[in-house]
Amino acid sequence: MDKEEKDFLLEKIMIEYGHELVRLAFTYVKDAGIAKDMVQNTFIKCYKNLGSFRFDAQIKTWLYRITINECKDYLKSWNYKKVQVRSFISETAKSVLPSTEKTVIDKYNNDEIKENILSLPKLYREVIYLYYYESLKTEEIAKVLDISVNTVKTRLRRAKQRLESKIKEAQV
Repeated sequence: MDKEEKDFLLEKIMIEYGHELVRLAFTYVKDAGIAKDMVQNTFIKCYKNLGSFRFDAQIKTWLYRITINECKDYLKSWNYKKVQVRSFISETAKSVLPSTEKTVIDKYNNDEIKENILSLPKLYREVIYLYYYESLKTEEIAKVLDISVNTVKTRLRRAKQRLESKIKEAQV
């Protein structure tokens, strides 16, 4: 397949599937700008690999798979988690936590909570973020992180225990 054929096919694909792919990506990343970036990455990968695409499968299915993988990679990336955790802590921690935890936060300095959450190991930080900020169910967190539901529940419980002990230490 020469460059002109690839260019023409990519343009056709972008026009035909662009909006569908953005909607699909949005369901994963929940941000329109990032969803468009994910689709842009999808089209780049599509262009690079058009020569190896076997036309026995539907191109739509192939594009969906690339988009989903792009979104999952993004959601697993440390950059995404770091940005989102900081945003979560600084903007919405008080409003998304259940009332008993909210009471503790009201008594406790927000900067100290931020430090305590950020000091947690990555595996605890990410489940705290996804559970409280993204309001994902444990099953959804398991899919995003590619771990079992029981592992998610265990990490959530341990993260809460660690935060609770850190808060108690600071208050003594």
